[in-house]
Amino acid sequence: MRSSNPVFSREGSFTREPGYAGFGTSGQAGAPYGNPYAGTQYAQPQGQGPLTDEQLYQMYNGPSAGPAATGRMTLDDVVARTAMTLLTLVAAGAVAWFALPFENYGFAIAASLVAMVVGLVASFKRSVSPPLILTYAALQGFAMGAWSHALNTVLNGIVIQAVLGTAAVFGAMLFAYRSGRIRVTARYQRIGLAVGLGFLLLMLVNVVAMAFGANLGLGSGPLGIVVGLVGIGLGAFFLSLDFAAIEEAIAQGAPQRESWRAAFGLTLSLVWIYMEMLRLIAILRGDD
Repeated sequence: MRSSNPVFSREGSFTREPGYAGFGTSGQAGAPYGNPYAGTQYAQPQGQGPLTDEQLYQMYNGPSAGPAATGRMTLDDVVARTAMTLLTLVAAGAVAWFALPFENYGFAIAASLVAMVVGLVASFKRSVSPPLILTYAALQGFAMGAWSHALNTVLNGIVIQAVLGTAAVFGAMLFAYRSGRIRVTARYQRIGLAVGLGFLLLMLVNVVAMAFGANLGLGSGPLGIVVGLVGIGLGAFFLSLDFAAIEEAIAQGAPQRESWRAAFGLTLSLVWIYMEMLRLIAILRGDD
C-alpha cells in the first residue's frame, strides 16, 4: 500500500534498485519466478547441464546473503538513522536552551522558517540526502529548544511533561499498529488526510486572524483544548502511516539508504506531536 505521508508518498520514495526480489529482475523462459542466482557466481550458463558437485558445495556452504550483503533496508537501519536524527535535534535544542536568552525569539523564528524550507526540499528531493535531513533536524531542534525554554520559564516542568506525553503517544501507536488494532487501509488514510487538511486550513485562518488583531479562541479555553487534542491525534495518525510505509519498504527490499527517509518521516511526526503537546499542556495549565 502506498503511504499518504508527505515524505513517503511522492514518486521515487523508497526507490528500488535492480537485483532486489521483485524489482528489476525478469524471469527467464521456462522458469516462472526467474533464476534466483542470476547475476551471481551460482548462475547456470545457458546450454549447460546440471550444476557440478563443486558448484553445489559452494552454493550450500557459502555465506548467507543477509541485509549487510544485499544492501537492503532493515529495521535496525531505521532505528539507527532515527536515533542519529533525534540526537542531532536534541543537541541543537540544548544549544538554543543554554545559549539564547529565553525572551529572544528572533533566532528561533529564523531557524524555524529555514528548517521548514530545508524540510520541504528534503521531502521532495528525488534521492535521499542525509546531510539535508540532519540539517533540518539541527535547525528544527534549535527552534524547538528556544520555544521550549521560553515556555518552561513561564510554566516550569512543561517540557518534561511534553516529552513524556510524546513518548506515550509513540509507544501507544506502535503497540496499536503492531498488535493489529490499527490497520492502515485506503479508507483510514482518506479520513485522516481529510481531517489533517481541515486542521491545517483552520490553523492558517487563525494565523491570518491574529495578524489582523482578531482572536478565534484556538489558543485557550475549551475550543483550544479540542484543537490541541485533534492536533495530537493527527500526529499519531502520521506515525501510523510511517509505520506502514517502513514495514512495506522492508518487505519489498528497499535499498539501505532509504532508512534515512524513514527516519526523516518519523522525526517529522514526533516533532508535530511534541509541539502540539506543548500547546495543549500550556492551555490546560493556563486555565488552572
